[in-house]
Amino acid sequence: MSYIKSRKHAQPAFASTRLSAAVAGALLLPAVGVHAQTSTLPKVEVTAAQESDYKADKASSTKYSQPLVDTPQTLTVIKKQLIDQQGATTLTEALRNSPGVSTFYLGENGNTSTGDAIYMRGFDSSSAIFVDNVRDLGSISRDMFNIQQVEVLKGPAGTDNGRGSPTGSINLVTKQAEMSNFFNASTTYGSWNQKRGTADWNKVLDEDRGIALRLNLMKQDSGVPGRHEVKNDRYGIAPSLAFGLNGPTRVFLNYLHIDQDNVPDGGVPTIGLPGYTSPDPARPYISSAPRVGSSNFYGNVNDYDKVTSDMFTARVEHDFSQDLKLQNTTRYAKTTQDYFLTSFMATGTATSTRATGLLTPSATNLSTWTLARNLPTRKDQSNEILTNQTNLTANLKTGSLQHTLVGGVEFTQEKQHATSFTSSGTLPAANLYSPNANFGSGSYTITPTGYNDGKTDTISAYLFDTVKFNEQWSINGGIREDHYRTTYYSNAAGTITNLSTSGNLFNWKLAAIFKPTDYSSIYALYATSQQPPGGANFALSSAVNSAANSNYAPQKTKTSELGTKWDLLNKKLAVTAAVFHTEVSNEVEQDGTSGRYFQTGKKTVQGIELGVTGDVTNNLSVAAGYTWMDTKVDSGAITTASGENNLAYTPKQAFTSWATYRLPQGFTIGGGARYVSSLLRGTDGAVGTPKYANSYWVVDSMLGYVVNKNVDLQLNLYNIFNKDYVAAINKSGYRYTPGSPRAVALTANFKF
Repeated sequence: MSYIKSRKHAQPAFASTRLSAAVAGALLLPAVGVHAQTSTLPKVEVTAAQESDYKADKASSTKYSQPLVDTPQTLTVIKKQLIDQQGATTLTEALRNSPGVSTFYLGENGNTSTGDAIYMRGFDSSSAIFVDNVRDLGSISRDMFNIQQVEVLKGPAGTDNGRGSPTGSINLVTKQAEMSNFFNASTTYGSWNQKRGTADWNKVLDEDRGIALRLNLMKQDSGVPGRHEVKNDRYGIAPSLAFGLNGPTRVFLNYLHIDQDNVPDGGVPTIGLPGYTSPDPARPYISSAPRVGSSNFYGNVNDYDKVTSDMFTARVEHDFSQDLKLQNTTRYAKTTQDYFLTSFMATGTATSTRATGLLTPSATNLSTWTLARNLPTRKDQSNEILTNQTNLTANLKTGSLQHTLVGGVEFTQEKQHATSFTSSGTLPAANLYSPNANFGSGSYTITPTGYNDGKTDTISAYLFDTVKFNEQWSINGGIREDHYRTTYYSNAAGTITNLSTSGNLFNWKLAAIFKPTDYSSIYALYATSQQPPGGANFALSSAVNSAANSNYAPQKTKTSELGTKWDLLNKKLAVTAAVFHTEVSNEVEQDGTSGRYFQTGKKTVQGIELGVTGDVTNNLSVAAGYTWMDTKVDSGAITTASGENNLAYTPKQAFTSWATYRLPQGFTIGGGARYVSSLLRGTDGAVGTPKYANSYWVVDSMLGYVVNKNVDLQLNLYNIFNKDYVAAINKSGYRYTPGSPRAVALTANFKF
């Protein structure tokens, strides 16, 4: 096996680079008479096909045995080159390239969501994030410094990954050691004191044995554009050692360590936003109060969010032949989070069912308005996972049928330990329009009063088969059986809770594919997924109104999708379109007559998704996507504060785009626009707060310049028109996260 790599487009060893060559043979003319006539040999040209910066040909998982154009499901691959051009450093930022996928939900009451709190097609997908096809646990903001590409699978992923979100999963593909020598580094400085540096070094240690070492490093100490006091301070190290890269047996040993010490963001009050009205009839003037500054920080400078993550992975690949291949992955990972946040809730009335949040001694003098702070939110939690996966891929024929079989087994243990805290006392109030983050500690105590342990053990078996009848027709099917057991133990101030649940999850999918040409496909898919009680957070409950009640059945999902994919312009540009319909059932709802709770709830998400990715010309590359979603509650209580029968935190329309054009003299210009329609928030009885967040457009741009073969510069300008928008809103509508204002970042890239 040969390994031909370029430093610009380095890929993991398991994703080999295509090589095309055109060789002309010599034309030998015979001798004429007594004189031998010689001929001039034509030139021999060997051309390596240039890989697209944006378009990927395959997904990383062996479960997707066919090229993306023949994979019958909405599967978006976001490559490293696109992520780097946009200056995206976290998973949440990278996911802006997938329409309608983002962090739209800020949290509930005084709690603030941390890490990658991702919503996708109407449902929380935070528990369906994977790294190299292994589930990744913990409330961590995942950094992109060691990521080669991000794969977004939309629709039920139960057959592919087991239990999970009803509407998809996200897989991060890490960088692996490879057979080439290079060193890449970058430094970034930007608005609001953004500072970041990364390094990516790969060294061939033994060419004959195929041994290579790769080391990725990252350090960041940054403010957050538009937000006073909020800080992202983290570092990471990720070595990868590979053996046998040029042979039939390959071994990859990977380690990842991330350490974060951030100042978390509790958001700002929604006072003055469109839709805000006074929650207190005695103080109607609150309705006309001006907005607070979007950069205001209402917490304490000593608030913190400390996260440590360690991940050990060993992967062995063996090719018995071209038609029979084995892959085994073993991983142990642990993530710990120590979190302390001073929060608030601006209710504005003492007669509300909620605590007083806003005090107004004077109706006219805004400088006297104060905001009561909540007692700090305290979190101390750890998550662990130990897993072993074995996959076997086989190509075989049965009569005239060509099969690609992928079968496997998986053994996984996941644990979560969390300490419980009780707080009492008071904190100094904050000036509403001019808060001071350097306030004293007040008079309060936070005491650990118990803990809880959750654990899920899973044994899984799965089988996928792509059956090709001829060059045009094929079917793709898969089945998966998961046997799970979840246990939950809680000691809350001496009150013991000991619950467990277990069962079997059987999921399947079936798709028919028709290929009008060798570069296109039309498909129809039906797939299922399930989420058992405690499947998302390892916490079981005895409450009858909770989906985590150990006596309830799993939440069930079924999706149908009809789509088409085309690789146009000599297969350099991928164009996709799909219509989908998803039904989620077994939702827990209260019966209006008896007052009892039953699993009679049902929700529906349906819509269309369009995408285009790749090269339009040799110099013009594009990546764009659009989605339209219609959501509703078919059976059960309405979940939005506005009373509209839609799902909360789900934009009806979303659009994303990015394009770059390579100019002469080493210049590259690029940019893109993103659109998110209005977001309906959830309902919890809050009075006077906005029922939704308005729609918005954001435009970003980039200018690149190649100084020489070793150095290039990149200037990113974000939110060019300084659009003021709501990026996320909490359930009650008291707080929101402002979108990033106009900001600039300059990056220097070094290649050797």
